[in-house]
Amino acid sequence: MLEQLRKFITALVFALVGLTGSAGAAAPQPTHISADAPDSYVVVKGDTLWGIAGRFTSDPWRWPELWDLNKDQIKNPHLIYPGNVIRLDRMRGRLSIAGGDKDPNRLSPRIRDEGSTDKAIPSIPPSIIEPFLTRPLVVEPGGLDKAPTIVGTEDDRVAMSAGNRVYVSGLSDAATKTWFVYRPGDALIDPDTNQTLGFEAKYLGTADLVAQGELATLRLNHTVQEVSKGDKLIAVGKPHPIAYAPHAPDTFIKGRVIAIHTGAGRFAEAGQGAIVALNRGRAEGIEVGHVLALYTQSRTVKVADAGSVQTPEERYGLVFVFRVFERVSYAIVMKIGRPLNNLDVVQTP
Repeated sequence: MLEQLRKFITALVFALVGLTGSAGAAAPQPTHISADAPDSYVVVKGDTLWGIAGRFTSDPWRWPELWDLNKDQIKNPHLIYPGNVIRLDRMRGRLSIAGGDKDPNRLSPRIRDEGSTDKAIPSIPPSIIEPFLTRPLVVEPGGLDKAPTIVGTEDDRVAMSAGNRVYVSGLSDAATKTWFVYRPGDALIDPDTNQTLGFEAKYLGTADLVAQGELATLRLNHTVQEVSKGDKLIAVGKPHPIAYAPHAPDTFIKGRVIAIHTGAGRFAEAGQGAIVALNRGRAEGIEVGHVLALYTQSRTVKVADAGSVQTPEERYGLVFVFRVFERVSYAIVMKIGRPLNNLDVVQTP
C-alpha cells in the first residue's frame, strides 16, 4: 500500500512539473516552433505569409498548424494586413493576431467582410508570379483552334510589332477590349506515360480592340515577339491574389517537374524563385496553396560485383503551387538546397 502511494505521489509530482515547468526553466517548445521565434511581429507592407511564417517556424508551409486552420479557412483564406500584430503563445505553441486595418479587435484569422484584398498580405511574392496568373499558360490539345485568329495585317506585313494594326476573325460580338496574342508553344509531355498533357501557350503580346466588324481591327500595344498571321487571341483575365495559406495535400501525390521557367526564359536547370510546371493538376487532387517537396531523380549506378543499383531520391527543397489546370500545375521554388533539374521529383512532404 505504501509502495502504491509512493508511486502515485511521484507520478503526481512529475505531472505538475510537466504542466508548470521547473523553477526558472523555459517551457518546452513545440517541435514546429523555431527556438529563436519572436514573441510578436508587426506586419508591414511587402511581407508575405510565407515570409512571416518563416519567422516562427523552419517549415513555413506548416503555418496553418500554428493557427489551427481548417480546410475552409485555407481554401477561403484568412487575410492579414499591414499593422496586424502576430503574437506567439509559447506555452500552447499557437499564433494569434490583433490590430490592423479597420479591425482593431480582430483576434484570430478570419475572412474580411470588406470584400477587398488589395492591401492583404499575399502568400508568396506577387511580382514573380504575376505574369503566370494573368496569362493562360496551358492550352489543351486543339484548345486554340476556335480562338479568334489574325487573318490580315497592316500593309500586308509579314511580321508585326507594337503600334501595328491587325485584322481578326471571330471577334464580331466581343465586348472585351484588351486581348492577349498567342501561338501554341512547346508540348508538355508526361515523362512517365509519354502522354501530351497540353501545350504551353507562347505569349507574344497584347492588343486593343479598335473597331468591331466581320473582321475586327486591333492595335498591338505591347509585343515581346513578332506577331504574324495565324496567331491567336485570348481575352485578358483579371489576376487572382494568391493569399492561400500553404498546406500539404491531404493524400500522397507524386509527380515530376516537366518545364522550368526563369526571368530569362525556359531552362533545364534553375534555383530559388524559378517557376516550374508539374505533370500533376486538378485531376490528381492538386490545388492552389499546396506545398510539395522536391527530390532528386533516382539514377542507375553500376557497382562492381553487384551489377546496377538505383540511387535514392533525396529531398532538397520545396515548391508552392499557385496555379492549377486540369492535368498540369505551376509552382514557385520557395526553398532549395541544390540546383533544380528538369524531371526532378515532387511529392507530398
